[in-house]
Order: sequence, then structure tokens, then C-alpha cells
Amino acid sequence: MTDVVRAAGGVVEQDGRVLVVHRPRYDDWTFPKGKALDGETDEACALREVEEETGLRCELGDELPTTSYVDAKGRPKRVRYWRMQPLGGRFVPHDEVDEIAWLPPAEAAERLSYVRDLTLLDALR
Repeated sequence: MTDVVRAAGGVVEQDGRVLVVHRPRYDDWTFPKGKALDGETDEACALREVEEETGLRCELGDELPTTSYVDAKGRPKRVRYWRMQPLGGRFVPHDEVDEIAWLPPAEAAERLSYVRDLTLLDALR
């Protein structure tokens, strides 16, 4: 049996807009997220990954729906998400994320590359 890849991320909200990230490796638009480190809680993982990918320090809000899918390597992956509010920081493009966009939810829905991300937008209402 293959272990489930444990990951977490956030939907960062500010002024009625949500933050989406572009990952050049996959040429996709999604919400910031990443794999948990050994011994790391999902909440700590979500905050760390959002900061690593976007440069923004955030605070956790309500938990959003969990998504599950098979990753590019064929492994089952479970991603927990939280609403987040930015506390500070600044985005600097890097290898993993080369662009971010603050979009109204309707525009984000059009930009997002994965249908599974739409459930997160729906949960914000």
C-alpha cells in the first residue's frame, strides 16, 4: 500500500480578492500549498508553504475543504487548506512560483488550472 502524501496550503484573502500562484514547472495556476515535513502539523505546513511560495506571512482562519487526488508520480495526495489573512511580507519571483495574482473570486475561478480548486472558492461564500 502506498502512503498518502500529506500536504497543506491556504487561500489567502485580502480586500475581496484571493491570491493564486503560477508554477512554471507545471505551467499552472493554483493556490499555494506543499508537502508536510516529518513531524510538522498540517497547520504549520500550510503557513510555511504559503510563506515560502508567496513571501507572505499569514494567520490561519477557518479550515476549508480537503482535496484528494493522485499526484504526478501516481501517489495518493491529501491537501488540507485554510483561509488565511496576510500579516506582511512581499512576493519575490523564484523557481517554484514566478508570478502571483490577486483576483476577485470569479476571475480566480477562470484562471485556476484545476477543477478541484473550485471547491475551495465555493467554500469561501
